[in-house]
Amino acid sequence: MNPEKDFAPLTPNIVRALNDKLYEKRKVAALEIEKLVREFVAQNNTVQIKHVIQTLSQEFALSQHPHSRKGGLIGLAACSIALGKDSGLYLKELIEPVLTCFNDADSRLRYYACEALYNIVKVARGAVLPHFNVLFDGLSKLAADPDPNVKSGSELLDRLLKDIVTESNKFDLVGFIPLLRERIYSNNQYARQFIISWILVLESVPDINLLDYLPEILDGLFQILGDNGKEIRKMCEVVLGEFLKEIKKNPSSVKFAEMANILVIHCQTTDDLIQLTAMCWMREFIQLAGRAMLPYSSGILTAVLPCLAYDDRKKSIKEVANVCNQSLMKLVTPEDDEPEEPKPVVQRQADPNPDNSSAKQEGPGSGGPDVSCDSSFSSGISVFSPASTERVPVTLHLDGIVQVLNCHLSDMAIGMMTRIAVLKWLYHLYIKTPRKMFRHTDSLFPILLQTLSDESDEVILKDLEVLAEIASSPAGQTEDPGPLDGPDLRTSHSEPQVPTPGRAGLLSTPSTKGLECSPSSPTMNSYFYKFMINLLKRFSSERKLLEVRGAFIIRQLCLLLNAENIFHSMADILLREEDLKFASTMVHTLNTILLTSTELFQLRNQLKDLRTLESQDLFCCLYRSWCHNPVTTVSLCFLTQNYRHAYDLIQKFGDLEVTVDFLTEVDKLVQLIECPIFTYLRLQLLDVKNNPYLIKALYGLLMLLPQSSAFQLLSHRLQCVPNPELLQTEDSLKAAPKSQKTDSASIDYAELLQHFEKVQKKHLEVRHQRSGRGDHLDRRVVL
Repeated sequence: MNPEKDFAPLTPNIVRALNDKLYEKRKVAALEIEKLVREFVAQNNTVQIKHVIQTLSQEFALSQHPHSRKGGLIGLAACSIALGKDSGLYLKELIEPVLTCFNDADSRLRYYACEALYNIVKVARGAVLPHFNVLFDGLSKLAADPDPNVKSGSELLDRLLKDIVTESNKFDLVGFIPLLRERIYSNNQYARQFIISWILVLESVPDINLLDYLPEILDGLFQILGDNGKEIRKMCEVVLGEFLKEIKKNPSSVKFAEMANILVIHCQTTDDLIQLTAMCWMREFIQLAGRAMLPYSSGILTAVLPCLAYDDRKKSIKEVANVCNQSLMKLVTPEDDEPEEPKPVVQRQADPNPDNSSAKQEGPGSGGPDVSCDSSFSSGISVFSPASTERVPVTLHLDGIVQVLNCHLSDMAIGMMTRIAVLKWLYHLYIKTPRKMFRHTDSLFPILLQTLSDESDEVILKDLEVLAEIASSPAGQTEDPGPLDGPDLRTSHSEPQVPTPGRAGLLSTPSTKGLECSPSSPTMNSYFYKFMINLLKRFSSERKLLEVRGAFIIRQLCLLLNAENIFHSMADILLREEDLKFASTMVHTLNTILLTSTELFQLRNQLKDLRTLESQDLFCCLYRSWCHNPVTTVSLCFLTQNYRHAYDLIQKFGDLEVTVDFLTEVDKLVQLIECPIFTYLRLQLLDVKNNPYLIKALYGLLMLLPQSSAFQLLSHRLQCVPNPELLQTEDSLKAAPKSQKTDSASIDYAELLQHFEKVQKKHLEVRHQRSGRGDHLDRRVVL
């Protein structure tokens, strides 16, 4: 520093002492400056006051010499003390050089800067609030200072500033929020602790409503919650807990929409504490905001659904996620559906542009979120469009929701409970908003069919509930569903028209001429028949599914839908099946279900007495398909008490190729005859006179069997028949036996027998063709 330079009104002694390396001499100079400034204040000489402050700032505090900077800092503090309440007029000039010294490389100088600013702020008190942002910015840097003395000094200054903010009602929160939002993303633990402490202070001040600006800092708070320091995490938990209490007290003033996306992001983090806290917030948001959260359902489901599959290690998160899921589901009501007569909608099976698809399906103003399966929420990309917080009617858009559900159901790695939850959502949406949901049926149907191969019975049961609802909902009748699983299944009518050659000859009564084999129950919609087609197609392509779960699936469908319609439609489809081996296997499965399942009790009773045209039509339809398997055809005749026709069929067995599989099925039929289901048949053996063809049919089966356990079983049963010699009397032929009921005389049994022979001839040709190609093992048995 130039000793000859004029620093008036500072005397040379003051200047010399301010530049001294000893603190005591600089302190003496500060006292002289304080005395000098007091005189200027008394004289109201503002020009000289400004000149002293400027000199101390430019020539000392900002000097290149470290001792000069120290002298300048203590001198500025002395000025502030001398000015007293008038220091507010010069705060900018006093504070700026001190804050510059906060960045000094010398830790001692940074400490002296803290000390000087402490004295300035202590004198000015509330007058420093207009300069709060620069003070806060400087303090946030010192909070992470490596020197313990500097950190200690900054903490004293920090406490003083907090006291001033707490007791003042002039704090500029609007101007402070941008700085807080910036600083809250600091990774330094001390800086984070500093930020959290200030948020706690501001939250405790009654006149400061920090809740209005919570969307600005919520993301940063959740990031701080993941800090490695336990103390910081605990402080952050307290802050978030206080905010949540405030939200519960004043839900009407909360900007739920602006924070929903933040919660969705943090509900998917790998940190358990962050995830649990975010999920708890989400639960409260759904319960407090209600239907206002519906526009964000797709994002919420993306976050919540995977948590439902957590194990006991994350039990708390799983429980809260389950509450979120249930609460969100309850928000969907029938009022969210379209009117009963919506405008025609052109539905494309697959649109390469999801945005265009969404616009076409739900209109240009839908505002529905577009959430893809593999989108990364952690990337910071918003999955929501910020919605207005005004209380306006909420419109539920299903595009995003269905896309999320479809993605989770398609992911085979997803947990069982998540898949069940997805299916519950689909079922709920089909119940509450069927007309909207049927727009998405074409895209959902293939994955719903694929889910039938799931390993879990619970998943399959829920899947069947959804499929059954699709097949029976009246809303499915309003549109042409189009192809559900490939172009080969496309039809031109909402109700398939199935050609049935020779059908008119089955029933001789004119009134029955119009009956068709396709289902006609009003409870079934246009999707029902296509569902049956696709189900059989899946059984055909995945034989293991048919073997392991086929009976289970069909039995459950019979509980959920009309059993008669299911058997009617499947029989009709199998009638046109080109894979004869599959047709035979499928018929055998259906027959076993029909004869043994408790779910089919009513249908069996209907077939026992062919007294109505409907039951006769059902029998004829089943019979035509049952012809793919000779033994099942006989069992159907036994069930319907068509004993004479059963006997005629067995007579034809002599012309068939008798294989091991064939004899195995005869063996199983004998076992079935001994089951409770055929109790009525065994009792009819007591009436030899009226049931000669029943006994003949059973003897026919006995003659087909080799000497086996089944042969012995049936032989013992027939030995119990009384007076077997009456079988050959002419009276039995004249007595109009019950074995061929007069009620079913309208059925052309001769035509049915011809159909049986035709089908079996086809099977024989196919087996010979396979044998010729070398891909079929001849399993004929020489008797």
